[in-house]
Amino acid sequence: MTPDTKNKLPNHIAIIMDGNKRWAKLNGLESKSGYRQGAEAAREIVNSCVRRGINYLTLFAFSSENWMRPAKEVQSLMALFLTVLKRIEIAQLNKNNVRLRFIGNRSEFPIKLLAMMAEVEELTRQNTGTTVIVAADYGGRWDLSNASRLIAKKVKNGDLELSEIDINLVHSFTSLGNYPDPDLCLRTGGEHRISNFLLWQFAYTELYFTDCYWPDFDDAQLQIALDDYASRQRRYGGHEGEEGAKVAGRKNRQEMVS
Repeated sequence: MTPDTKNKLPNHIAIIMDGNKRWAKLNGLESKSGYRQGAEAAREIVNSCVRRGINYLTLFAFSSENWMRPAKEVQSLMALFLTVLKRIEIAQLNKNNVRLRFIGNRSEFPIKLLAMMAEVEELTRQNTGTTVIVAADYGGRWDLSNASRLIAKKVKNGDLELSEIDINLVHSFTSLGNYPDPDLCLRTGGEHRISNFLLWQFAYTELYFTDCYWPDFDDAQLQIALDDYASRQRRYGGHEGEEGAKVAGRKNRQEMVS
């Protein structure tokens, strides 16, 4: 890590972990082997972020659209999710002061998985180190529609006035309402899109795409992405630096109110 990279580390990294099936096919293996190796890659990247002192890491583990896949494949993904929770060394992460959180629609998840998620969240609740957020059965459009529904309910019940609805309030009702927006989004696998991931939160996020399939994405690949991020000048809609972000935020709030 160069001094420049160290001084410009993102506060929050989001990752779209793509390319598991294609990696398996390339290596003459079944799809489940690709997902299994992808789980190992996730473990390594979590540890890499912890070592670097990254405050927040959000992993896109299971999208809303995954439910449209064949039932057998969905079942395999769910089984993998359980396996990942067991294999990312929860006890060790807890010892390293890592806090684990889950976002997304949990209504379709098996009871066993829900219980394990709740157990992990409770175990790490008081930790103050890196927060690892796992997006499971998550979609950006679902997130926005869910936030809209919650806000509408408060307005209907008389707990909220229409004049009180602004960017900050909407943000507070989204899945990442208690966390800062990602500074950097990484997508592996060669695709150049965000695939319905964190649509609200990516307003000023830097995007980084790599052809590397997720199972091959390691600490060295992460460093390449961080070096690229450090070389960029963030302008937030034309303004530079943190002050620019504040200006852009005020401008957006004013536009919404008017």
